[in-house]
Amino acid sequence: MAASASSHGSVSAIATCIPPCSSSKLSSFLTLSTPQRGSTRRWGCRAMVQQAVQGAPAAYAKEMERLSAKESLLLAFKDAGGFEALVSGKTTEWQKIDVNERITGLERLNPTPRPTTSPFLEGRWNFEWFGSASPGLFAARFLFEVFPSTLANLSKMDAFIKDGNAKITANMRLLNSIESSVILSSKLSVEGPLRMKEEYVEGVLVTPTIIEERVPEQLKGALGQAANALQQLPAPIRDPVASGLKVPLSGSYQRLFMISYLDEEILIIRNTAGIPEVLTRLDAAPSSLGDSSPEYVS
Repeated sequence: MAASASSHGSVSAIATCIPPCSSSKLSSFLTLSTPQRGSTRRWGCRAMVQQAVQGAPAAYAKEMERLSAKESLLLAFKDAGGFEALVSGKTTEWQKIDVNERITGLERLNPTPRPTTSPFLEGRWNFEWFGSASPGLFAARFLFEVFPSTLANLSKMDAFIKDGNAKITANMRLLNSIESSVILSSKLSVEGPLRMKEEYVEGVLVTPTIIEERVPEQLKGALGQAANALQQLPAPIRDPVASGLKVPLSGSYQRLFMISYLDEEILIIRNTAGIPEVLTRLDAAPSSLGDSSPEYVS
């Protein structure tokens, strides 16, 4: 009699953990699935059903929240005036706070647990935002201190990451008619699932390109004389200058940073002072978000 009561109780426990179905299917299921005395299967069944019922909507809601946070951040960049306003110092304090609040909101929804070894890290990225202590904004501010904004501007900055190396390119325009760029090459080392070290290797000042139709009349004579003087230089000097001025940087500058967010479209890093830099992808993203082999010292 006691055994019968125990069996009946087990059947009742299973019946409470399966979704509603027809009586014939329920009877068949119970006949095949009645657990033995002392079995813990009913608890596993209940957990699986709860996960199936509750897990999918929860995951969907979190993904919708993440996509909404991304859209909100991109709109905040636009409202703040974009890259030009940032590098020229026209972004207001309220706009900076608003952007940083949205950055923090997106970071807590990071879908990549080990971004330093993720294939999504590689590719070409465009700088959208960098804080007051970042190397990018320091260089931009230095440019505007040397040249008034009416004479020079930093049009964009991008980074190319591949096989543990990075190239950061800053594109400048002088007098709206002379274009040049500075390229910084660096080596990236994985220090942990979130942390990386960047060591600068070389800097190159690319020879300026003159857009002749935009050169002011009063400057055409001076630019022509400079071009002729360059052609008169001996070949051992002229050729290196024409290919760009290279400055070795090995051992002179390095930094640690943490990747706080990474997906197929957005990369967010923070330096040791916690200052964020936000980049958006320029090329096609890899097809999967899986991690590569974690080569780092824990």
